[in-house]
Amino acid sequence: MTVPTTTAPRQIRTGIRYVVKGERSIFYPAERDKSYWPGEDHQVTLTDMRPLQQQMSIARNGFALVNHTTAVRNFFDPAEVERVFFPEVIAEAKRLNGAAHAVAFGPVPRSDDPNSKQGRLPAFGAHVDYGRRTIEDMARPLLGDQADYWFGKRVVLMNFWRPITTVYRTPLALCDASTVSPDDLHDSEVRGGLDDSGRASLYGFNLSYNPAHRWYFVHQMRPDEMFAFKLYDSDANRPQWTGHTAFNDPDTPADAPPRQSMEVRTVAFIDS
Repeated sequence: MTVPTTTAPRQIRTGIRYVVKGERSIFYPAERDKSYWPGEDHQVTLTDMRPLQQQMSIARNGFALVNHTTAVRNFFDPAEVERVFFPEVIAEAKRLNGAAHAVAFGPVPRSDDPNSKQGRLPAFGAHVDYGRRTIEDMARPLLGDQADYWFGKRVVLMNFWRPITTVYRTPLALCDASTVSPDDLHDSEVRGGLDDSGRASLYGFNLSYNPAHRWYFVHQMRPDEMFAFKLYDSDANRPQWTGHTAFNDPDTPADAPPRQSMEVRTVAFIDS
């Protein structure tokens, strides 16, 4: 009898930029030279999670790789994204979290093409988008007079990130939320975020280095694949702080096309 062989997932070593421990940053996505983001680079091992897709879960790791085919034709059309993609990710947020209700906000199409405006360039630096203050600031206007009712339930913030075209350079890395501790989180203020230079400040966290962190990515991630990763959970006993960052893959071909991706945040409300 032939015993099937198993192939270990692909791994790479590369640098991840962390914030200096104890530092509070101010980030200007559209005017990055103005930012105060005191960083330090650490070499880490990243594991390709595609072969591990069935083993990784939001409940265990804070994130999942989901297969998803979208009806969106043009991710750079804000009206189409809101009309078509928002309902798609809201349905995914409800399915993945067992949520009774969910809302979506903050779409950002990104590209590392040098001609892209700064607010749409990939973000380098391990971070967790937002905490409770910004979640309420963004979601309450969408919920109207039902806001107090929904915020009385368990609240989960998730980011849905997907390629527009296959990713050959500056992919996204995710840090296993079960390996992130509260001591790794440092306050971050984002001024003019979510592709809107005039937006009021948003508040979240950056990660400082911890050798316990486990990092994952997907090699040449395809447009029919999507990351769903958790950034906040009002149930503090669950993994929630999925650190993430763009990074430079040392195996990127010299002639690789620009990365194009779309991300949308969701806030889900759960009866538990």
